[in-house]
This record gives sequence, C-alpha cells and structure tokens, in this order.
Amino acid sequence: VQLQAFGGGLVQAGGSLRLSCAVSGSTFSIYAMGWFRQTPGKEREFVAHINWSGDSTYYADSVKGRFTISRVSAKNTVYLQMNSLKPEDTAVYYCAADREYGSRWYERGEYDYWGQGTLVTVSS
Repeated sequence: VQLQAFGGGLVQAGGSLRLSCAVSGSTFSIYAMGWFRQTPGKEREFVAHINWSGDSTYYADSVKGRFTISRVSAKNTVYLQMNSLKPEDTAVYYCAADREYGSRWYERGEYDYWGQGTLVTVSS
C-alpha cells in the first residue's frame, strides 16, 4: 500500500484547504484511514479517522466541527476538508492506513502505512 498526501499550502486564518490522500496498491487490505499532524518538537497527533466503507468517522476535539474527513471509493482517495483554519492548525499533515480493526484509532501505532506529509501553514 502506498499513500501520497497533497494539497497543503499557505492560507490565512479563517480560510479553508482540502487535503487529499491517494491510495494505491493493495487497497483491499485497508480497514480504515486516518489523518495526523505534527509540528516541530511535538508528537504526531491524531486529527481524523474514517473506516474504508466511509460510514464511521472520528475527530480530535480540536478540529471537530471545522474539519471533515471523507472518502471517494472510485478514486481510492481520502480527503480532509479543513474550514475555519486557525494558526494553531499549522503543521505537517500525514495520512495513514490501518489494515485491521482497532479501538485505538487515535494512536499513531494503530496505523500500518504512512504518506510523506504535506505542510499546512495558517497565517494570522
């Protein structure tokens, strides 16, 4: 399984961005997808999670109501729509794939495959 994240950039506070994660390879082996983010000197933190069927989602409290994770099965692509962006959302965003059901979908160790990351910068 290979993941490629893109769509990051510079945006003003209050603006929007949509990140994409293209999934290729053995997609039949994927149970769920997640987005994480990381800033220098900090741990990679959970942002959002979606199961492969797209009918179950979870969000970090810090982004709930502002971010939306979705999936288009025909394109094997997972999106993260980010609205009402804040300077504290500035980070490198990573998409990740999980091969098996797990209850710790908010933990980095739950995921088996990772994309390369895309930088989101929110200016004040």
